[in-house]
Amino acid sequence: MDKNKDHGFPRTLLNQPDSARKGYFQSYTVAHPKLREANDALNDAIQEAIPGSLILVCGPAGAGKTTLRLRTEQRIATEMSKELEADPGRFAVVGIDAIPPDSGNFNWKEFYKSVLKKFDEPCINYKIKPSARKGTDRTYRRLVTNPLTAGTELREAAEEAIKHRRPAALLVDEAQHLAKMSSGRKLQDQLDSIKSLASSTEIPIVLIGTYELLALRNLSAQLSRRSVDVHFRRYRAEHSDELKAFKNVLWSFQNHLPLHEQPDLIGEWDYFYERSIGCIGVLKVWLTRALAKALKDGGKVLSRKHLVRSALSVSQCEKMLEEAIEGEALLDDSREDRARLRSSMGLEAQFTKSNGNGHVQSGENEQKLIGPRKRRRPGERNPKRDPIGNGQ
Repeated sequence: MDKNKDHGFPRTLLNQPDSARKGYFQSYTVAHPKLREANDALNDAIQEAIPGSLILVCGPAGAGKTTLRLRTEQRIATEMSKELEADPGRFAVVGIDAIPPDSGNFNWKEFYKSVLKKFDEPCINYKIKPSARKGTDRTYRRLVTNPLTAGTELREAAEEAIKHRRPAALLVDEAQHLAKMSSGRKLQDQLDSIKSLASSTEIPIVLIGTYELLALRNLSAQLSRRSVDVHFRRYRAEHSDELKAFKNVLWSFQNHLPLHEQPDLIGEWDYFYERSIGCIGVLKVWLTRALAKALKDGGKVLSRKHLVRSALSVSQCEKMLEEAIEGEALLDDSREDRARLRSSMGLEAQFTKSNGNGHVQSGENEQKLIGPRKRRRPGERNPKRDPIGNGQ
């Protein structure tokens, strides 16, 4: 990030109401490295997806996944602008939020209704399900949005809308709520429902959520085969390049807080890292709350008092960090994971070192793969050096 090119917020904001100043900072985003990395990976996954595949975007709470979803929607809409002009009935992409359940079980009826609403379906509350019996009077057909309507009928209506509108992808934010069920058997049902929707519509479905999403993926070998993982990481302090990027983002936020006196956030970067665990979304929400308190106190400066009162507690950060570390471990393949896999397959546990891109690296500790032994015909000698002399 070139700090010299960032001139901060428009100074005219200082003469505008507090709501305008707060709204400016809320809408301000930074195209930081982790966001660009996840955006590129998601873009490639959508473009390369086979019909009916699933894409899982996982990351810690507050990493900025909603910002990623909005940027993806904007990018797809821009790329498809000519196609949309030629076919006004088509949608570029559809993004919805998976609503958390009230009763402990995810509500698929509300999910399908959200899909229909996003497509601007006309007379959505008066859609009917044709009767399967010939000659049945129209008055016996049921409204698909009636509370008594079966979930399968709502699903069929949503599937038909997707097929008709032909979006490039369906993006489901907060998708970890799909795993909110009361038993393992029902969790498998959740998996079957999302697989069925992907297969029948033949478009990639992008599930965006926390690491809880991995519970769905790991339920089925079939889903693991058909799914692609996109890891939206937090910034880790033990990596110098990531820590430098975090500080650059913090500096950008510091420069765009619409206050009369610019605060020195960089001077206490470790405090901001501590209470955000390296998640830019958490940092942004924290600073937005602190800004609101500063504006309430006159909008001149952002004091330590405003920051402390707006920060997450230590216990909250500890819980978030624990879940983040566990999720990272599930998505990062270790040498132990590879050794266990090879052992289960009957292979030697030794393998070549890889640089992460599938290319072998040379090194002193590099070990060679053990290839299959050549089978000899019955009676054929095992090649070896014959003894020389009298063998004494």
